[in-house]
Amino acid sequence: MAGDRENRFLIWRISPIMARRLANFRANRRGTWSLAIFLALFAFSLFAEFIANDRPLLIRYEGALYSPVLKDYPETSFGGDFPTTAKFTDEAFLEEFSQRLKKSGGWTLWPLIRFSYDTQVPSKDFPKGHKSAPTPLSAVNWLGTDDQGRDVAARLIYGFRISILFGIVLTVLSTIVGVAAGAVQGYFGGRIDLYFQRFIEVWDSIPLLYVLIILSALVQPNFWWLLCIMLLFAWMNLVGVVRAEFLRTRNFDYVRAARALGARDRTIMFRHVLPNAMVATITYMPFVLQGSIVSLTALDFLGFGLPAGSPSLGELLRQGKANLHAPWLGISAFLVIAIMLSLLIFIGEAVRDAFDPRKAVTGGVPPEEAIAGTAETSAVMPVAATAGPAATARRGAAKRARRPKGRGR
Repeated sequence: MAGDRENRFLIWRISPIMARRLANFRANRRGTWSLAIFLALFAFSLFAEFIANDRPLLIRYEGALYSPVLKDYPETSFGGDFPTTAKFTDEAFLEEFSQRLKKSGGWTLWPLIRFSYDTQVPSKDFPKGHKSAPTPLSAVNWLGTDDQGRDVAARLIYGFRISILFGIVLTVLSTIVGVAAGAVQGYFGGRIDLYFQRFIEVWDSIPLLYVLIILSALVQPNFWWLLCIMLLFAWMNLVGVVRAEFLRTRNFDYVRAARALGARDRTIMFRHVLPNAMVATITYMPFVLQGSIVSLTALDFLGFGLPAGSPSLGELLRQGKANLHAPWLGISAFLVIAIMLSLLIFIGEAVRDAFDPRKAVTGGVPPEEAIAGTAETSAVMPVAATAGPAATARRGAAKRARRPKGRGR
């Protein structure tokens, strides 16, 4: 029973070898803390609409509850004269609404930051002595405003979320395509591998930046359009790793046995060979995610990324370069990018160490289960037990022991 409790992750039962990998990951304290901080920041950014918004979270008016952050309400719902959607950034409406709310004994719950990523900060909220944007840090705008008068803190929160979501979606899609392409190349080899390699060499030589410049002149770029264009080139990052693993594994004894038993190529590829190749793929994925985020930031900095006005870390860097007299623009965006990429690098190093078979940290896994996990690895890769130098020496010693004594050398 103790072993079953040890070999569980949350509610799932895991194998001894996976328990050993999790123990190796936890042993890397820097990677563990980096993962916890990264997940906390990402979860925080997922609720950006409830943290930075120019609409109230809740309104109690004349005994009724309203949630403008989730639903549009007409001005007549709050005692106004027009059936149009209530705009809480309109100074005239907001002043009348405050008076009616006070008379009715109601209340309003605002977000932590009372500006969205595209909200123009009123000039009355600017710090004293500043009549135009960008404005420095103040009690109203914690990180100042950009050159369009928008709150920098709100744009950083939304920009962080867009960068992470873009990187995750691009990493997952490019991994699926890259693993499939590398598996086909490595498993079948021959002409298929040769022609595919030549195609990848030609396709990889196409400059991505020039393609984006040409297409940007034809269509207006957006999140999904940019994701599709990046996917056309990002899938090649993992092809070489997966192809090398399949080329190495396709000649193992258990693959030959599966072929002899009549298993289909698709079954052998994705049920028997792919689990071995996924070890190298998983260790590489955090760095692919980091590269995807850097690519989006670089394109936004150059002006070929997300549409104008979108919350973007690269766009803030470009504003910092254009407004050297407002250093809070470049410094704030740089710090967010540096922290985010550093966390991903530390996580990637911890994942790489966790899947390293040379690591012997058991981290609470009983010794007999760690040995069982090692035995499982040997069962998955049986050549390691039959084709190594030690095995060759043992076979030679056995042959010499069976040789007749009277026989000459």
